[in-house]
Amino acid sequence: MKYILMFVFFTFFSCAQGQDLVVFPQEALEDVFLSVEGEQKSFASILESHKGETILIDVWAAWCRDCIKGMPKLKKMQTEFPEATFLFLSLDKNIESWKKAIKKYKLVGSHYFISSGWKGAFGKAIDLDWIPRYMIVDKAGIISLYRAISLDDYRIQEVLKNK
Repeated sequence: MKYILMFVFFTFFSCAQGQDLVVFPQEALEDVFLSVEGEQKSFASILESHKGETILIDVWAAWCRDCIKGMPKLKKMQTEFPEATFLFLSLDKNIESWKKAIKKYKLVGSHYFISSGWKGAFGKAIDLDWIPRYMIVDKAGIISLYRAISLDDYRIQEVLKNK
């Protein structure tokens, strides 16, 4: 009986914690984002346009204090890893504030507005529970780093150095 209870506990605990993804779920790939130019693109097509590149994905918003506080570190990282592609996915409340923030913080990279919002297909598919959220996709299209919430996370530098 003791072993059965331990098995149930560990099974429940590991399922409740979730697993880090190595590929994006279909729901995330099919979600449609808006480019700065106003073009609607599926997440799959955005990733396809950066095929063969190491991509650091930054899910952020202009209203997010932690996101803004991390901008100087992000810019430093861009100089340290110029070969990496920086893909910014915004959860701003509206398109106007998103575009203003890109200019205000002089963010260099590819920019998209997550039209479906926090609770949309993309957010649900990647188990989005905090921003900023950083993910890294390697040149083969595999998610090398699934969840980081600070640029101080040593894993970000580690993954980028090894790509």
